[in-house]
Amino acid sequence: MSRVKRGYIARRRRTKNRSFVSGFRGAHSRCTRTINQQKIRALFSSQRDRARKKRHFRRLWITRINAVTRENRVFDTYSKFIHNLYKKQLLINRKILSQIAICNKIGISRISDKMIQPNPNKGNEKILKKSCINH
Repeated sequence: MSRVKRGYIARRRRTKNRSFVSGFRGAHSRCTRTINQQKIRALFSSQRDRARKKRHFRRLWITRINAVTRENRVFDTYSKFIHNLYKKQLLINRKILSQIAICNKIGISRISDKMIQPNPNKGNEKILKKSCINH
């Protein structure tokens, strides 16, 4: 019986997988079976670590903001600072706040001054409600 040459599709798939793991060491870049295993493992790790990176950066931003708020002695802790931000509806995300904290400490003190200032409409609410009821 004569030899049958197969198609090129499997070879093309294997070379594509090899190009993915070309930087790996030893059999991890040579043997087809271990190439497939390492490719799956690498893709899983990259997916997991993208989420982990977001978590680490959020922790870093919170640490920076906490350090500056304690240094300025405006608020005791980070949690009180963020609570007052939300209460005053000054919605600035943590990334921007940490950049302001590092580059421009006067900016953080101005933001905290905005939070400390009494709301000018706060006392007028009761007067407005009473005037609406009377009419």
